[in-house]
Amino acid sequence: MKHTIFEGCGVATVTPMREDGTVDLKKYADLIDMLIEKGADAIVVNGTTGESATLSDEEQYNIICCAKDTINGRVPLIAGAGSNNTNHAARLALSARNAGADAVLCVTPYYNKANEQGLVEHYNFVADRAQLPVIVYNVPSRTAVNIKPETYFKLSQHPNIYAVKEASGNLAQMARIRKLCGDELDVYSGNDDSVVPTLSLGGKGVISVLGNLLPKEVHDMCHLYFSGNTAEAAKLQIELMPLIDALFSDVNPIPIKEALCISGFDVGGLRLPLCPMSNEKRAKLIDVLEEYKIL
Repeated sequence: MKHTIFEGCGVATVTPMREDGTVDLKKYADLIDMLIEKGADAIVVNGTTGESATLSDEEQYNIICCAKDTINGRVPLIAGAGSNNTNHAARLALSARNAGADAVLCVTPYYNKANEQGLVEHYNFVADRAQLPVIVYNVPSRTAVNIKPETYFKLSQHPNIYAVKEASGNLAQMARIRKLCGDELDVYSGNDDSVVPTLSLGGKGVISVLGNLLPKEVHDMCHLYFSGNTAEAAKLQIELMPLIDALFSDVNPIPIKEALCISGFDVGGLRLPLCPMSNEKRAKLIDVLEEYKIL
């Protein structure tokens, strides 16, 4: 029987890097400890925000092991295991299970532009081999493919496909997913600017970029809503909008890594093809961080 993987704020963590561009696992452990202490309800590694596209399979495995040891059962660990190569995605999912992940986050195959049948077969193939709860990750702005509600319904019939991270930004689509799939498929917001609207449609929480910087506030937003204090949850969503906009003023995770470094938690640089923000965008980001008293 399916269960809810987590409720509230799942933080899509950045991947800390040393000056030479290698992964800094010590800093990663420090980051995870800080996030959990401040209220994160789940930790997500090796996702878009974690620069997974530039991490080797070995690095991804080591990151999951590091996260597993650091979390030590306090919150669920969700590992990215996505690829446009179905066999590779399945291998990553199996590796995540071997490293101790509680669930995997599997992005829609990009570049290939699979049709509906291809999407269903891809996710079923991965879910069969992962033998872990799978969160389908729909992010059309990056993959050029949108998963339709009818396709979600087919995916929801698989016993290992538990949830979706919806980053389409289409609330009507979320409503249709909820109508078709009901309790067979939990919905998480994939966008920090639509957390409360997603919760209002029965969503379980958010997989959040902002949570790297303000895990308590994102946790509070969700749990205020869950407790019935919808007005305060909505107020917090609205108050955070300028900061959310600033964190997406350039390609994710460029601004969030910059914001963490500026605020005193040095997570290092980025791997090409990502590069630092322009001086103009950085100055605007600093202004917003000062406005929120984060500096």
